[in-house]
Amino acid sequence: MKRDQLMDLAKEMLDKAYVPYSKFPVGAAVVTKNGKVYQGCNIENAAYPVSCCAERVAIFKAVSEGERDFEQLAVIANTDRPVAPCGSCRQVMAEFFSPDTPIHMANRTGDIEETILERLLPYSFNTTDLESGQSKK
Repeated sequence: MKRDQLMDLAKEMLDKAYVPYSKFPVGAAVVTKNGKVYQGCNIENAAYPVSCCAERVAIFKAVSEGERDFEQLAVIANTDRPVAPCGSCRQVMAEFFSPDTPIHMANRTGDIEETILERLLPYSFNTTDLESGQSKK
C-alpha cells in the first residue's frame, strides 16, 4: 500500500477519536504483511491511565484477529509538527514489528516524517532479553 493511501486511512480516524478530556484526536492505520489494514483512534477514559492511543488500538485490533506480521504504520494528529508515537506505543511496536518497519508520522497540514522502529526505540526491551534473563535451574 502506498504511504499516502495509508495516511488517508489514518486521517479518517481523527473524527472517530474519543477525546473528551484532552481534545487531542489521533488517528492511526497499520498494514499487515498480507496487505490487510487496521485503523485506530485514541480512546480516553476519566481514569487517564486506562486510555489507549490510536497506534495501540490499530495494532491490538490486528493482533486480536490473528495478525502478527506488520508492514508499516501511519499516525497523524492536528499538531504543528508530525506527531510521534508515545513510549508505550513504541514498546508495543517493538513486540510486533521488525526493527526496520517503516513508521510514517504526520500532522493535519500534510507534513510527513518517515523513520523506522529501530530509530524510534533504540535498545528496546524484547523477547530475547526476557528469555535470556530467566533463571536457569
